[in-house]
Amino acid sequence: MNTEAAPRYVIDPPPGTALPVAGSDAVFPVHRVYCVGRNYAAHAVEMGHDPDKSPPFFFQKNPDNLNLTGDFPYPPASTDVHHEIELVVALSAGGRDIPVGEATGCVYGYAVGLDMTRRDLQAKAKELGRPWEVAKAFEASAPCSAIVPASTIGPLDAGAIWLDVNGERRQTGDINQLIWKVPEMIAYLSRLFTLAPGDVIFTGTPSGVAAITAGDVMHGHIDGVGDITVKVT
Repeated sequence: MNTEAAPRYVIDPPPGTALPVAGSDAVFPVHRVYCVGRNYAAHAVEMGHDPDKSPPFFFQKNPDNLNLTGDFPYPPASTDVHHEIELVVALSAGGRDIPVGEATGCVYGYAVGLDMTRRDLQAKAKELGRPWEVAKAFEASAPCSAIVPASTIGPLDAGAIWLDVNGERRQTGDINQLIWKVPEMIAYLSRLFTLAPGDVIFTGTPSGVAAITAGDVMHGHIDGVGDITVKVT
């Protein structure tokens, strides 16, 4: 019998973040949100980088940046906010120094996500050599669909990924164009952090990122995973 007293919080603890699981009333509890930068060659080029000389790198959003409402409130302090459609990978296992050959076994499932970015604030941060959090980790900046379990679709190493804005195609690519594949991302991250069940990884975006304005409707799709529709408010 556990006789330890429940903690007495000085303020009410914030609610945990969870993503729905497609076809189920279960939810996936989120631990951390990792994001991969410049992981499609064409996007690296459009952002002014050489993909052969600038390997992908990692940053984080906050779990409560995940947005399931279907709306994206245009953030303050910015006049240039861009969409970035991404495959999201949800982990059911983790650890340190995970071999590439074992990394797929850590995957619980996949989702469709948007890494919304304050591009003007990101440009200022780059110019000053500062971190990107102000441009990336703001409220509602990570719209996400329900997670589709890998057990229903198997490993995801190919498939179309695209985003329309107001019915016009903006971004298009294929998961097989990822510079670092999903197992490689997991293995590399596990050398930097102790990965844990509940971690999710935004895996990078194809070329075609562009600004959005209030009233725009974004519709993203990944073959085998599904769709996401988000209105800019």
